[in-house]
Amino acid sequence: MKVFLKVFAIAVVLALLCLAGFGLWGEQFEKLFGREECVRWFGEIRPVAWLVAIGLLMSDLVLPVPATGVIAALGVTYGTVVGAAVGAAGSLLSALLGYSLARLLGERAVRFLAGEDEIERFRNFFDRWGGAGVIVSRAMPVLPEVMSVLAGLARMSFGRFLVAVLLGTVPASLFFAYLGAASAEEPWYGIVAAALIPLLLWPVFLHFVRRRDR
Repeated sequence: MKVFLKVFAIAVVLALLCLAGFGLWGEQFEKLFGREECVRWFGEIRPVAWLVAIGLLMSDLVLPVPATGVIAALGVTYGTVVGAAVGAAGSLLSALLGYSLARLLGERAVRFLAGEDEIERFRNFFDRWGGAGVIVSRAMPVLPEVMSVLAGLARMSFGRFLVAVLLGTVPASLFFAYLGAASAEEPWYGIVAAALIPLLLWPVFLHFVRRRDR
């Protein structure tokens, strides 16, 4: 139980750091990379706007970039499907970067926090249930970065992490790109649906994994 409390404390600290970034620089980043500004900017550099957008979404790991605004602007620039594909690619790369860095560099920190038995229990728990948290987090602010880092610290199975990220990222990217292309507001029920619908597919995936293992 101690390791769960310690990891929860790490998650809170990571979330607070992200929120501090938003508090300090969020307004400036919103002016620079908000939906309206990105629509104008991407329109001027349309041939390479997709590459710039991927870079912005990857930098969201450490900077308060308004990711939903960037993806919405991609929907305006390229249409729903292409905009969502580019947004999903950038979000996926950001998640993989956070996961990989935490997995490669966080081993010593995890061993400092807990003993071998506690670490093993935590990793088994996260490998089984962490995917649901990863899925839900993809449609939320701040949480995607936190969950990617926690998955890396827990050394969550890469295959399960990748499936969870894709399940959470693709619907959310489609939703925000559609809103951009349609110039619509962000209804709360749409955000909830983008998080919960793919969550229902996670138990199905786990069922097939267990059958394969047996």
